[in-house]
Amino acid sequence: MKKVMMQIETDTIKLQAAFARSLVAAARMWRRYLDLRFRDLDLSQARWSVLFEISRNEEVTQIELARALGIEAATLVRLLDGLEGAGLIERRHSAQDRRAKTLHLTKAASPLILCMEEISAASRVNILEGISPQDLRIATKVLSRIVASLENLSGGQNG
Repeated sequence: MKKVMMQIETDTIKLQAAFARSLVAAARMWRRYLDLRFRDLDLSQARWSVLFEISRNEEVTQIELARALGIEAATLVRLLDGLEGAGLIERRHSAQDRRAKTLHLTKAASPLILCMEEISAASRVNILEGISPQDLRIATKVLSRIVASLENLSGGQNG
């Protein structure tokens, strides 16, 4: 009985390791795929990630955005300076906290965001072709549980 239990544990450990490798590879390859499509828009992964996050969460603060993207505040400031200089975002004083600045897309960013969303949607269709809605629901549920577990384990410090 003990040998059977050890074999089950070994199989589970191998399966978990294979899943983790697949998850990391899929995330890396997906980002790379998008990165190649956004090159024609003259956007690096760092820049398009920031723009997408602001478009999904207008009035996000710089600190919240850095946390959501998993990057250092100083790195984000340089990215924001470039995006602000390009006329794509603006910083405003927060109504809730005078020390904080909220981030907003400018009207000039709207056509770019629309183009990014179109590219992203077409990419999802291509990448997920042949995967059933049922499999996508299961995968989404599993990934949501992983996110919740990571947030719990990190005390909310994962972003």
